[in-house]
Amino acid sequence: MRITFNKFVLAPVILATAALAATSAMAEARVNVPFNFTVGGKAFPAGQYSVIEDSTHNSVILWAKKAPVSFTSLIGAGDPAPTDSKVILKFDHLGDRFALQSIQYRSLITPRLDKREKTTEHTPVRMIEGQ
Repeated sequence: MRITFNKFVLAPVILATAALAATSAMAEARVNVPFNFTVGGKAFPAGQYSVIEDSTHNSVILWAKKAPVSFTSLIGAGDPAPTDSKVILKFDHLGDRFALQSIQYRSLITPRLDKREKTTEHTPVRMIEGQ
């Protein structure tokens, strides 16, 4: 009888662990940014980045794969369509430098991140889509 009880207890635990691992793996997107940029007053180097939505679906984390920098922002409803599944980093091109304007994570988007930068409606914008 004891063996049967262990099977009934362990099976749901194993399934829950597998489901959590699958969900975590799907929650990360990779983005290759080919230029240095700033966000929140911090300098970020060119390179590979991960974009991760937190478990509460209220914020998004941008972190560099090979540098000790990261950035977290609130995320909410915005311009993307409700069925959009893209991850897009949007940058303002300010002369010879770039400033991260927003992060779109599926159907959610951050508020404008480069409020301190002087931009106009004519400021060039560059978008990089994640995988």
